[in-house]
Amino acid sequence: LADEYARHRPEYPPRLFAHLASLCPRTDLAWDCGTGNGQAARGLAEHFHRVIATDASAEQIRRAFPHERVDYRVATAEEADLDPGSVDLVAVAIAVHWFDLDRFYAKVQRVLRPAGVLAVWTYHHARIDPEIDALVCRYYEDTLAGFWPPQVRLIEDHYRTLPFPFEELHAPALHMEADWDLHQLAGYLSSWSAVFKYQRHHGRHPLETLWKDLSRAWGPERRKRRVLWPLHMRVGAASPRPASASSSS
Repeated sequence: LADEYARHRPEYPPRLFAHLASLCPRTDLAWDCGTGNGQAARGLAEHFHRVIATDASAEQIRRAFPHERVDYRVATAEEADLDPGSVDLVAVAIAVHWFDLDRFYAKVQRVLRPAGVLAVWTYHHARIDPEIDALVCRYYEDTLAGFWPPQVRLIEDHYRTLPFPFEELHAPALHMEADWDLHQLAGYLSSWSAVFKYQRHHGRHPLETLWKDLSRAWGPERRKRRVLWPLHMRVGAASPRPASASSSS
């Protein structure tokens, strides 16, 4: 899964990291929590003097993209070793739904500087073409039904129902984009966590169920199509709201 994820995920837009840096009074240290293969860490390193990038998976860290200003560490979100009051920005790219939120948010409050910022974001269905989009939606909702973990509901809700006990800041409308051929799209669709559960259960790849229809809708396999993923983001300042992190905002 770590290898598939590293090879087949779209890149975040540079404007995302520039905006997050602009919200921080200082740009000495960013913590990229749940870094995966380091996509967000590299973007943050263009704006922060130092980035600590952590992930609970040693395999993900082993495959992460190196950068001179990024310090990769194997650590859970709740137990990462950072000095109190040392972090200007905590960033979590499509990972916060896996965390123990109460413990993670308490950690965020301890490590952020005064006026520090927490930003979490995710993305869900891509936009390509109405016919192709409908096929991908069928693959997600029907073919892979029963193989998604319950935390995916937060992604499906675009993090709107994510408990977020922080003073919210403006989050601009941003998206990722890529020009992909059919094989690149197939790699992305194969990198989803539910695919591996499906394969173990059925003994075949789930893309077999729609490959004929998808190939017909796409056209020539090497044809490049523009793929867009809207980003769904929550951004907050260090001071928490009175409400517990256990209840929805």
